[in-house]
Amino acid sequence: MTELITIKDLKVHYPIRSGFFNRVTDHVYAVDGVDFIIEKGKTYGLVGESGSGKSTAGKTMLNLIKPSGGRVIFEGKQIFDADKGEYLDSGSMTALRQKMQIIFQDPSSSLNPKQNVEQIISAGIIKHRLCSGSQVRERCIEIMEKCGLDKRQMMRYPHEFSGGQKQRIGIARALAVEPSFIVCDEPTAALDMSIQSQILNLMLDLKEQYGLTYLFISHNLGVVEHFCDELAVMYRGKIVEQGKTADLFSSPVHPYTQLLLSSVPVSHPDEPRRHTGGQPQDESIPKHGCRFAPRCPYREKRCTEQEPLLLPCGEGHTAACFHAVK
Repeated sequence: MTELITIKDLKVHYPIRSGFFNRVTDHVYAVDGVDFIIEKGKTYGLVGESGSGKSTAGKTMLNLIKPSGGRVIFEGKQIFDADKGEYLDSGSMTALRQKMQIIFQDPSSSLNPKQNVEQIISAGIIKHRLCSGSQVRERCIEIMEKCGLDKRQMMRYPHEFSGGQKQRIGIARALAVEPSFIVCDEPTAALDMSIQSQILNLMLDLKEQYGLTYLFISHNLGVVEHFCDELAVMYRGKIVEQGKTADLFSSPVHPYTQLLLSSVPVSHPDEPRRHTGGQPQDESIPKHGCRFAPRCPYREKRCTEQEPLLLPCGEGHTAACFHAVK
């Protein structure tokens, strides 16, 4: 196993202020102690409901959001150790960003409307000095063609493209600097169903061609099942279950994972759903115990008093649940 990126006890807490003196009265625990390892050449999935902390975790890994705690190591180099107050200097971080890129969820808002396609794609190439000035345009054309774009579109602006074409431009921008790791933040969520498969197939082709490693953030379990090698399920800032994607889909043990899978549409009306789970009962986050306890059909007294730890429940399969892990 070749570890490309390691995340240890990652935390992102946002203060809640109130009162006349604007004092901190509480915190929003967007990400609260997340650990996982992404192997080189793999696609690691991060799933959960909206607000579970998926996108925050992905952006914090890239040092786009300031962490409240935890440590991130990329290719053996520490990006930050927030608990010790250790961060890469700006120059080293800029150089490292060439290897760590992101594809955003909404292509319309992630592209500068005042720049044409050539300017958007070439910005990273020029910033990191990947080729001489005379070769920049050739590099742009090469990347555009790899991403299914026509070189005759180079001088056009984002508003002249469809949603799928805009996302291809976003992918081309990320690919242009020759990264080894890309965070895919729900890259197909804003696209029509007919376009989603085209973008996913493009990403798979590019992964094989360039040996890329992906962190794939999504709430579309149907896509994740076929796209990701490994999977982590997040709920209210915590990972509640993780393991091989095939194992989680065939044998989910955490009630929340079972609830998510029960929401996946079946291929035929007569086909039974694979799993069932509890329904939402209380949207508040409990101060103690398991965060899923208010919604869990299997909760018991200790679930409201103790917080379960991620423990093994199979080979390479862990879950944070007293009911699932005895």
